[in-house]
Amino acid sequence: MRRAAPFGPNLFASVMGTGIVATAGASMPGLHAVATVVWVFAAALLVVLVVAALRSWTWATVRAQVADPVMAQFWGAPPMALMTVGTGTLLLGSDWIGPHAALAVDWTLWTLGTLLGLATSVLVPLRMIGSGERAFGGWLMPVVPPMVSAASGALLAQHLDGSARQAMVLGCYALFGVSLFATLVIVPQIWQRLVRHGPGAASTVPTLWIVLGPLGQSITAACLLAGVPVLPGQAAFGVLYGTATWGFALLWAVLAAAVTVRTARRGLPFALTWWSFVFPLGTLVTGTSALAARVPSSMFTGVAAGLYGGLVLAWVTVGVRTLFYASRRST
Repeated sequence: MRRAAPFGPNLFASVMGTGIVATAGASMPGLHAVATVVWVFAAALLVVLVVAALRSWTWATVRAQVADPVMAQFWGAPPMALMTVGTGTLLLGSDWIGPHAALAVDWTLWTLGTLLGLATSVLVPLRMIGSGERAFGGWLMPVVPPMVSAASGALLAQHLDGSARQAMVLGCYALFGVSLFATLVIVPQIWQRLVRHGPGAASTVPTLWIVLGPLGQSITAACLLAGVPVLPGQAAFGVLYGTATWGFALLWAVLAAAVTVRTARRGLPFALTWWSFVFPLGTLVTGTSALAARVPSSMFTGVAAGLYGGLVLAWVTVGVRTLFYASRRST
């Protein structure tokens, strides 16, 4: 019998990936019912993992995971899982639990996810100071949650009025800045490592796709915040920033795909890092859909539909491989 792998925060990436399939599908014509079913599955998976975490994690295990230079990065996954399911509840869960309950659930999950995400944005980079570790895509995981907070918070701000709405929007822009400027520090280091040392071990290659996470999520946030105007220039900023970032995101997607295909030809063994193929791509879908909503364009609409097809394919592939992997580890 094989010994089961330790329960780590990286498992919450499966909730992120499943949840983004649901929230991205919410904006696709004719997919509301299917997206709702996927959201239910993501919510159930979140409950299962939270219960498992509460039962298995101790202070000692958490400290050991934080001390691990790779596993520490994936503490960004739980807050993003919470907020992704929360957003899905707001967009898709109203028919199941009612609009007031859906809004309350989203506020709760957003608050918990934002607080935990701010903690990971500070504590994990602080732990890395002086470590001498080489940058890889996983370094973005602990600093992306505030961008998810900004995008999710924009939807919640629509349900506020007056000074509360203004404070929420300003807070979301501040969270936007936390993640954006941290990303601008980290991505050049990832690029430099690629140029100097290559993609590294095959198991880390999927983490190159994580770069799409803050890019796609920032496009989504900028466009959604433009829909809650409390400051001059929000609409223009959303479209201009979103379009420029969208272009670079497509460039990175092509580079990451090329490196992934090249690595797969030599052998790309399955690992939970494969979930890096799903959520980041999902944020590019939501970002492209948000741009299409701000600037009606067949280009954005068509690309969003094509990317969503790729997202579903990636989710199904990784999900099946994860189930197979889990069954082998438990026998």
